[in-house]
Parts: sequence; structure tokens; C-alpha cells
Amino acid sequence: MITSTPTLFNALATIPVLAGTNLAAQTLLAQEGLVRDFAPGAWIVREGDEGHSFFILVEGGVEIIKHAESPHAVTLAALLQGAFFGEMCVVEPMPRAASVLTLSPVKAIEIKAATLHHLFQKMPDQYAIVLLNLARDLARRLRKLDETFAARAS
Repeated sequence: MITSTPTLFNALATIPVLAGTNLAAQTLLAQEGLVRDFAPGAWIVREGDEGHSFFILVEGGVEIIKHAESPHAVTLAALLQGAFFGEMCVVEPMPRAASVLTLSPVKAIEIKAATLHHLFQKMPDQYAIVLLNLARDLARRLRKLDETFAARAS
């Protein structure tokens, strides 16, 4: 339970994906969220694994890697405190699309799809804010990948 640690609960209120949510929504997410600690060089999720949650980085940094187990591994992004990953499995229940490797000690909050469903049931307006924030960030990431791909093609 995140609320037992005031620093983590306060961190939740400053995370961009939760921007615009109220204290009640943040409290629900804090009560149901799971704080996870990872050592440097640890795999948080692996491409192809079943997933039903996303992670919010409270401390540390990670790399998002496609085809991590092959000689053609591609680093898609490096994310730092305040960022999130794994949201694709929450939006669409599919296997993980990439692997996530820690670059440093990481503290992350795992938010399960069931927790988002509880938020939807209890506070649909707050749920809509979280989903809109997720969608905005996904659009920014897609735009960045588009620009990177276009730059390589020219």
C-alpha cells in the first residue's frame, strides 16, 4: 500500500499520467498500487510475456527494448522518473510488446488493469482523465518514433 509511505503517495500526485486527477482518484490508485523495487540490470517485463498492468517510475531509469533476446535488439526509448510503461497491455490485452531493462535502481508503482476498472466504476470522470493522459503520451511516443523512422529513411 503506497499510502503508508508519504513520499511515494506525494510522488503519485506529481506523475504526469495522473495530471488533473483528484485526491480521491490518487488515493484509490495508491491503495491498490503495488510498489516494486528493482536492482540495476533487472528485467521488469519481457517481450511476449502476458501483462495486465502498467508501471509508473518513481525513482530511477529504464530502457524499452524490442527483440532484446536477439542480435538485432533495438532500444526504443529511455525513460526516467515520472514516466510510465506497459500501458499497451492495459489498453489492449495482448502480450508485452517490448522488454524493459533497469538502468539504475528503480522504484516503480505497478497499476493493474483491475485497479483502473475500479477507478472507472467509482469515478468515471477521473478514469477518463487517466486514459486521456495515457493516449496523449502514446501519441507523443508514436510521433517521436515516426520522426526517427523518417529521419533514417532520408
